[in-house]
Amino acid sequence: MAATTDHDEQTADAPVSPSQVRPRGPVGKLATAVSLFGELLITAGLVLGLFVAYSLWWTNVVADREANKQGDEVRDHWAGSDTGPAAFDTKDGIGFLHVPAMRNGEVLVKKGTSSKVLNNGVAGYYVDPIKSALPQAKQGNFTLAAHRDGHGAKFHNIDKLKKGDPIVFETKNDWYVYKVYDTLPETSKYNVQVLSAIPKESGKKKPGRYITLTTCTPVFTSEYRYIVWGELVRVEKVDAERTVPKELR
Repeated sequence: MAATTDHDEQTADAPVSPSQVRPRGPVGKLATAVSLFGELLITAGLVLGLFVAYSLWWTNVVADREANKQGDEVRDHWAGSDTGPAAFDTKDGIGFLHVPAMRNGEVLVKKGTSSKVLNNGVAGYYVDPIKSALPQAKQGNFTLAAHRDGHGAKFHNIDKLKKGDPIVFETKNDWYVYKVYDTLPETSKYNVQVLSAIPKESGKKKPGRYITLTTCTPVFTSEYRYIVWGELVRVEKVDAERTVPKELR
């Protein structure tokens, strides 16, 4: 019989760690499968988290940069041009929306409500299914849309708007001051009647000068639409200093 060394005795008596125990047979295969599945879930969770961060944070950063760039271009154009209201209906920004209750600063407004337009961190006025009136029109409904989450999320706080709150639209020559008179927290995405020239769902029965803000709801979904209606209360001419209306001070 071979002699047993001290090293052999220590090795034989050493405790075995649970991680060194490798089950064999069906039980071992099941444990391996469960472990692999858990790792896949963790990986999937990380990927989903990165996607959410991209959708709700990074797209806002990129969109805000683009919106600021486009807004600066519009103001530079105003400063160096005598073009009047006849140039409203163009692909360029037509003006800036100011809604203090939404705490979103000034929002550039452009033509169209496609993703290509709105993803740049701006609001857009409808060209279909019902064409928007423009602010200088003697009557009609100035209808706007913007994202609620991601891509600038300019209408994220639309639910903060209450009756009597101001909505101000700034153009090169005029300030259009509206007051909120009704809201519709949830309606079908297919309800185009909210865009009508006379928004009857808001209780109006006669032509007027209205503004309608629309966006997706609930937050982080696009299942329904949130609607805010306002009515024009006055128009102020822009002075040389571009003094803002009292509602924005």
